[in-house]
Amino acid sequence: MGKRALDPVGVRDPRLRRDYSEQRRAVRRFATAEYAAARLLLPAALLPHVVAAVAFMHDTDDRIDRGAPEERAAALVEWDGLVRKAFAEGDSELPVLRCLARTAERHPDVRGYVDEFLRGCEREVAWRTIADDEELEQYVREYSLPALMLTACLLAPAEASARVAFTDGCHQLMRAMQRIDFLEDLSEDVRAGRPGVPVDAVARHGADLTRPGAALGRLVDEQADQAAGDLAAAAPLPSVVDPSYRPFVRALVGVQRLRLDAVRRAGASLATRTSGPAASTAAVLLLRETAARVLGVLSRSVVDRAGS
Repeated sequence: MGKRALDPVGVRDPRLRRDYSEQRRAVRRFATAEYAAARLLLPAALLPHVVAAVAFMHDTDDRIDRGAPEERAAALVEWDGLVRKAFAEGDSELPVLRCLARTAERHPDVRGYVDEFLRGCEREVAWRTIADDEELEQYVREYSLPALMLTACLLAPAEASARVAFTDGCHQLMRAMQRIDFLEDLSEDVRAGRPGVPVDAVARHGADLTRPGAALGRLVDEQADQAAGDLAAAAPLPSVVDPSYRPFVRALVGVQRLRLDAVRRAGASLATRTSGPAASTAAVLLLRETAARVLGVLSRSVVDRAGS
């Protein structure tokens, strides 16, 4: 990660600069589209902190996602201890935690969401099925939303009422994203013995999650409609953030609409395959928001020159 991103945030120690660059390469490998969006649509000075948060979230997920439930729980306990030690000492043997600790120094809200996320990981490790929408909401509130807020808090407005609106919008967006996740990955989740579509909805439609059929198609339509409602409720989210962040937030919401459209098209075939938007469609969205960001920067520059 170069001077353009690291110098403005005061990262001058050579080891820490290497750490952030290592996390950037890792994020670019496992979250290529998300990294591209952040790289193109966010101010350069914010990128190291976004990278640190995303790398930490991915590392956590990787550590607690292997083995039997008791092995996953033990891995979480060990990881929790390492994270808290890194915060207490401001240092760690692990580059991902050195970056996280530095980012939390610059953005104190990160620390609180790390604590919430790690507590929520206990639910992630333990769950096998989601009984109903109430339990899905609890899963989102305790685990999925703190995971999103690890990065989203970096974009949060400072003013109190705008901050409440931002957090509420993130909650609605994450609820939609989680429902879309569970539909996209239905076939893989069923094979793993952890389907996320609420059990009561499956029973209500009489759906067989292992094979395509009319009942499964109706279930997918119902769940997609609920996700669409939350996406509509989250639509004002870009308007409450700083103008320099709006292209990124619009792109984030827009990608969820593309994912939802792909889920609807897949329908009952989600029993046998995953879904997702075409790369070309997502690229067009990203290019459109990149152009909007460039125009916004130019407009603000003209206004600033006029004012001086």
